[in-house]
Amino acid sequence: MLDENQIIKGCCDGDRIIQQELYKRYSATMLMVCVRYSRNRADAEDILQEAFIKIFKSIGGFKRQSTLGHWIKRIVVNTALNFQRSKLYLFPMVELNDVTYSSENDQIISNSSLDELLKMIHSLPIGCQVIFNMYAIEGYKHREIAKLLEISVGTSKSQYARARTLLQQMISQANNVNCKKYQ
Repeated sequence: MLDENQIIKGCCDGDRIIQQELYKRYSATMLMVCVRYSRNRADAEDILQEAFIKIFKSIGGFKRQSTLGHWIKRIVVNTALNFQRSKLYLFPMVELNDVTYSSENDQIISNSSLDELLKMIHSLPIGCQVIFNMYAIEGYKHREIAKLLEISVGTSKSQYARARTLLQQMISQANNVNCKKYQ
């Protein structure tokens, strides 16, 4: 099994077998990242392919300030954001005033399956979906999101709050439907 340094060197040298090894190691995990940012699997696969092209072209610039996996994930997320960026401007994000959040609904989320949650996230308006993924799943701060998407911090926060509210409503509805099945 090749270590990280061998993979980086092999990819820098253009060794197709080692590039294939890198792809095999990370593609499944990174495809799941892409799926979170896209509306369908075909778009996710396109994002993944474009991201790996960028990875192979720029791996020589990997500075080892983080793990290779983290560096790859950043490229995948940025590629997904670039893919969505043009779509974001088709659906303007507006600041929502007086958005409230209740932490009592957090328990509802833990009762839903991952596939159901992913479908719900995909059904969010695109701006909410992207910001929810970046903040709740990828761990970006609102200031970073605002800078990357060229929006205000307030817009990022309000879109995240809107996404949470919409998801909580969807989860509540799904739980009510499931409860009625067993009555």
